[in-house]
Amino acid sequence: MTGEAGVGDYLALLKPTVMQLVVFTGLVGLLVAPGSINPFVAIIAVACIAIGAGGSAALNMWYDSDIDAIMSRTQNRPIPSGRMSREEALVFGSVLSIFSVALLGLATNWVAAGWLAFTIFFYVVIYTMWLKRSTPQNIVIGGAAGAFPPIVGWAAVTGSVSMESVVLFLIIFLWTPPHFWALALYKQSDYGAAGIPMMPNVVGDKSTKLQIFVYSILLAASALLPTWLGFAGWIYTTVALITGASFLILAWRLLRTREDVAMRKSARVLFNYSLSYLFIVFFAFLTDNLLTRFGAFGA
Repeated sequence: MTGEAGVGDYLALLKPTVMQLVVFTGLVGLLVAPGSINPFVAIIAVACIAIGAGGSAALNMWYDSDIDAIMSRTQNRPIPSGRMSREEALVFGSVLSIFSVALLGLATNWVAAGWLAFTIFFYVVIYTMWLKRSTPQNIVIGGAAGAFPPIVGWAAVTGSVSMESVVLFLIIFLWTPPHFWALALYKQSDYGAAGIPMMPNVVGDKSTKLQIFVYSILLAASALLPTWLGFAGWIYTTVALITGASFLILAWRLLRTREDVAMRKSARVLFNYSLSYLFIVFFAFLTDNLLTRFGAFGA
């Protein structure tokens, strides 16, 4: 029996915390893209990315309501708490997803709309319905869904995909495994109870910590690609070096930690740092590109 859902419950379906990162990375892709876009159209494009992300999040909660009811960190979501029915979430998510794609296509171009549609499909069908419950590589492959927004933003301006937008995609893609595996290390009892094959539950803590460290190396290296490929200057390079080194230090500390309580504490520290890492790196890339574009600094 479900109660009457309030405005707050519909907002919760959108996963606003996750949406912030999606919207910001999509906005960066849009702002650094060459060419011009009408400011009003740009606002619509960013809104479409946000609406699409929210719609796919609602569909994720619709499909995952059974395991959300088991996991402590998700039990109070609108569906498992009984404040909303699965059908309401399905309709809400579907309407938002379709609307966002259609509006983006009409306002900008159908290349951007196609990428947004593929992003929603990838997150809902490929990740949520297939990978999440079937393989410990779920977050590695499924993480691509959260990495597409810069490509969508870039395509909204240019109608195409370029090396720059692909590199931004790659940074987010390589950030996703250490970010979520750190979470899984200190929440693995939740994932185990729900039957989700997250990496720590399948291969153990030691192997997971090693894989986190390896992906952290790849992430730090990928964050320097904009410099190596010539489309970022010293501001971005300095920030990428400092933040990448910090990420590696935290990953190394986690790898070297043996005692269970200390390991979970280190995993939480790395997870919390990873939340700010992507914002800092993308903000630095945006700042560097805008200053270079307006002639303040040479690339």
